[in-house]
Amino acid sequence: MAAKLKKGDKVIVLAGKDKGKQGEITAVMPADNKAIVEGVNIAIRHTRQSQSSQGGRVAKPMPIDLSNLAVMDKNGKPTRVGFRVEDGKKVRFAKTTGDVL
Repeated sequence: MAAKLKKGDKVIVLAGKDKGKQGEITAVMPADNKAIVEGVNIAIRHTRQSQSSQGGRVAKPMPIDLSNLAVMDKNGKPTRVGFRVEDGKKVRFAKTTGDVL
C-alpha cells in the first residue's frame, strides 16, 4: 500500500498528550507504523558523556503512531489523504480541498 504520510509533510496530532500540536515529519517507520514529528512527543533521555558529546539530559522526539496524525491542507485544517491518477502518475490529494499534496 502506498504511504499516506511522508517525510516533510506538515501534520496535526489527533490524539494523545500532544493533541492539537503541529509539526513536520522528520522520519517515517512503515514497519512499525510510526513516525517522528519535530516538537511532538518529546521525552528526556539521559546520555553518558563521551569524547565527542557532553552528555546529560537530552530532549528527544519519540515515535508517534501514524493513526494519531493527520496531514494539514492549505487552510491549516486536518484532512485525510486520497490517491488518484493524474497524467499517468499516482498522486496524493487532500480529501477536504482536492489539492495535490
